[in-house]
Amino acid sequence: MKHQEFKRSKLIEKIRDTSAWDVIVIGGGASGLGVALDALSRGFKTILLEQVDFAKGTSSKATKLVHGGVRYLAQGDISLVKEALHERGLLQKNAPHLVKNQSFIIPNYSWFDGPFYTIGMKIYDLLAGKLSLGKSIHINKEETLNRISTVRPKGLYGGVVYQDGQFDDSRLALNVAQTCIQMGGVALNYVRVNNLTKDSDGRINGVIANDTETGEVFTIQGKAIINATGIFVDDILKMDRPEAKQMVRPSQGVHLVFDKSFLPGDDAIMIPKTDDGRVLFLVPWHNRVIAGTTDTPIDEHSLEPVALEQEIDFILKTAGRYLTKQPTRADALAVFAGLRPLAAPTGNSNKTKEISRSHKVIVSDSKLLTLTGGKWTTFRRMGQDTIDKAIKIGCLPQKESRSASQKIYSAIPTSDRSNHMYIYGADQEAINALTQENPEWNEKLIPHLEFKKAEVVWAARNELARTVEDVLSRRVRMLFLDAKAAIEAAPEVAKILAQELERDQDWQNDQIAHFQKVAKNYILK
Repeated sequence: MKHQEFKRSKLIEKIRDTSAWDVIVIGGGASGLGVALDALSRGFKTILLEQVDFAKGTSSKATKLVHGGVRYLAQGDISLVKEALHERGLLQKNAPHLVKNQSFIIPNYSWFDGPFYTIGMKIYDLLAGKLSLGKSIHINKEETLNRISTVRPKGLYGGVVYQDGQFDDSRLALNVAQTCIQMGGVALNYVRVNNLTKDSDGRINGVIANDTETGEVFTIQGKAIINATGIFVDDILKMDRPEAKQMVRPSQGVHLVFDKSFLPGDDAIMIPKTDDGRVLFLVPWHNRVIAGTTDTPIDEHSLEPVALEQEIDFILKTAGRYLTKQPTRADALAVFAGLRPLAAPTGNSNKTKEISRSHKVIVSDSKLLTLTGGKWTTFRRMGQDTIDKAIKIGCLPQKESRSASQKIYSAIPTSDRSNHMYIYGADQEAINALTQENPEWNEKLIPHLEFKKAEVVWAARNELARTVEDVLSRRVRMLFLDAKAAIEAAPEVAKILAQELERDQDWQNDQIAHFQKVAKNYILK
């Protein structure tokens, strides 16, 4: 089965056949996808263009939490927490195959921690209102050790249990892109915006973009042009005004991935006090454990940032203090780094953890709208606020947002997550049906991991995957779960993709070499 609407050639045809759009979104990460989803929910003719792949940058490198932000509560940012908790509830309703309820335990190592964090988490519950995921409770030492068998028992008083959401970031990005296409829009990867066009009054009225696979150039006209490129917003602002001053200062967040033995139960751990004043999470994810994150100011942005030694040491050391089983560099199955687009500090403050995570919509003199800040949890709300602003400044007519109730592509209620295929939601049957077409596709990509060859075929046919990296990094999450295994799987993925996309042996060799180069940054030497 092929969803014809997800064929690249069909989407390119739609660009050629459409003379003007209501909304042009630049950027296919969380914020751009949120804008496109909201615009389409109002009936606006919408196109989204991504220079590489959906969620290639920061949006595939999150802590995998759909949360209000316990840390923002501690900083007193009540409105941000309240908004995020509301969106968390909506996301769980609209994408139940990807968003699940996750219990967290805060281990208490002083008698004061118990009542202090219990009260704090009760406020957190209260702010969630009707969309609360469950009540926070205090548990004694015995139950804490029962639930987290690897937590350090010495000096332990007990724990505070609270509920938050957990998800798969790049899978959600992809499903939102598919939702946008099914709603009649265009969401396309590997189309790069190289310039902006303006009318005689200096107002922005379109973009010039090229298909990076074929080189074909498109001049696309639109009423509202949205710059939602995350850490790259300054590049687009400079196309509008070469002298524009820098708006974004990247902050790096690093995560390490370990096998399940470090956290064998179903609960996550939240460590509320670390040396740098952040919180550290240890979270079960796809039968592995993610530990993170850091917050390090970085001077330049890149699509593949690299974890710094001090960030790796910080995570190992902090996690080690709370666990009986000390994680070492050799235990890390993968390491990944993402860059948060924070507002560039005015003055000389370097403390990125204190810069607000709330989003902003900025309007240039040319009527270019730029969305900055924010986080995955609030991606839909960020989109709604951006389109509201486009209406307010006269780029678009008044129409009500309906994105709050928009179900995400392939969403089905999901409680059993024992089979890794659950992430495909309603598509699982169709992927299994592929194995009737070719029984070989039922085989695993590599013997010791769960992923099947059919998933690669599906990614090529229905999920706009164009490269080995697209598949192993953001469709099948192998690069994030076991980087060495992903390198081992790359030749088989290249072979299947080459058949599906009609590519030759040279292309396969290039793809394997490119993937190996990227994957090296995900392995701790």
